[in-house]
Amino acid sequence: MLKTLLTAWLVIAAALGLAAALLDSVQIHGGVLSLLGVALVFALVHTFIGPVLKLVSAPVTLVTLGLFSFVVNGILLAITAGISDALDVGGVIGVIVAAAVISVLLAALRFAVDKLLPSGA
Repeated sequence: MLKTLLTAWLVIAAALGLAAALLDSVQIHGGVLSLLGVALVFALVHTFIGPVLKLVSAPVTLVTLGLFSFVVNGILLAITAGISDALDVGGVIGVIVAAAVISVLLAALRFAVDKLLPSGA
């Protein structure tokens, strides 16, 4: 279980780092420790606030055929940036674009990690 949590934490950190490298609107101040701290805050925000926000916004997400989930993810990223001094994100559009890029990167990295490190091994 600890291996799974550490792997997930490193995957989130890698996605945030890649997003910061790809997008001008995302900046992580500090080194690797700051990146790991931001990844931890990001994971905690998604774990505790994410389900509540997704439940409240479910009707709007349903009406927009899932497109509002980008806004929800952007709000969670903005909350993370508000909590952490090491993460800066741009304006509203920048946050939503960054959240979409991070979501795609997380999905790709999780897929790659699952293929490389099967959980049954």
